[in-house]
Amino acid sequence: EVQLAESGGGLVQAGGSLRLSCAASGFAFDDYAIGWFRQAPGKERERVSCIGSSGVSRFYADSVKGRFTISKDNAKNTVYLQIERLKSEDSAVYYCAAKRSICSTYGAAYAYWGQGTQVTGES
Repeated sequence: EVQLAESGGGLVQAGGSLRLSCAASGFAFDDYAIGWFRQAPGKERERVSCIGSSGVSRFYADSVKGRFTISKDNAKNTVYLQIERLKSEDSAVYYCAAKRSICSTYGAAYAYWGQGTQVTGES
C-alpha cells in the first residue's frame, strides 16, 4: 500500500521555524520526485518546493526562496521541508506528493498524495 505521511506542522509565532517531514512507503522512493504543496482557505493550491528523485534538483516558489529548504533522505524514505522566518501568509495545509523522476509545477502530474499537515503562523 502506498503511503505518504506528513508531520511536523503546528502553530508557530511569525518569524519562527519548523521542519515538516514526509515519510513514504509502498513505492520505489528512490525513483520519485517529491513536491510540497500548500493550500490556504479560499486560495488555490500551490507548489512551494520540489526535489528530484536523486535529491540534486531542487525548486522553490519565489514566495519561499531563501526561507524554505527541501531535502531528501533516500535511506529513510523521507523528505523534509525546513521552514525559517515563518510568515503569517505561510499558513496553510501542507501536502507532500510523489511523481516519477522529475519535478512538475502541476499537482495533477503527481501520482501519490499525503493527507496534509496544518501550519499556522501567528502574528
